[in-house]
Amino acid sequence: MTATSPTTNERVEQAATRLFAQRGFHGTGIRRLAQESGLTSASLYHWMGTKEELLARLMRSALERLTAEARAALAGAGEDPRDRLDALVRVHVRAHAERPEQTRVVDGELGALTPDARAGVVALRDEYEDLWRTVIEDGVDQGLLVVAQPDLARRAVLEMCSSVARWFRSDGDLGVAEVAEEHVSLARGALGAR
Repeated sequence: MTATSPTTNERVEQAATRLFAQRGFHGTGIRRLAQESGLTSASLYHWMGTKEELLARLMRSALERLTAEARAALAGAGEDPRDRLDALVRVHVRAHAERPEQTRVVDGELGALTPDARAGVVALRDEYEDLWRTVIEDGVDQGLLVVAQPDLARRAVLEMCSSVARWFRSDGDLGVAEVAEEHVSLARGALGAR
């Protein structure tokens, strides 16, 4: 690889994320992807492999980054499950507000992957959601969160936080930090935090 490899890789991945988010995986042609990347169709394959490999790589990268951010936030959140919940909500909201196209791709294009590629992405998603599951179960076990159906509540809170990717605008009335704090309050309420 040459010294320009990272720049070219970034261009390909940024173009693919943008196009997959706007047009969907199946609606994005190789010619358009090459054009958006500033490459020829023939040279694009050198940088991406197959289109599915590129999609799977984008999804894995997004989920690995989100999981790493969540783990780092939990490391600084202390032991109280309510504080740990707050940390997860802030990370999730911030990531979805700041990277909405990634969210659309990860959440909307899983069905475009073949079973083997899908299994790897689903395993990463499950690893991330297990962080939430553990925090909520700890809170329920300690009597600090009161919810009858922890798994359903986890899904509902995650969906609420994920929806930020669809409506948040950086030029809106509230900034990312303010939106995250509002979601912390909403999540605590939904999970019966005491």
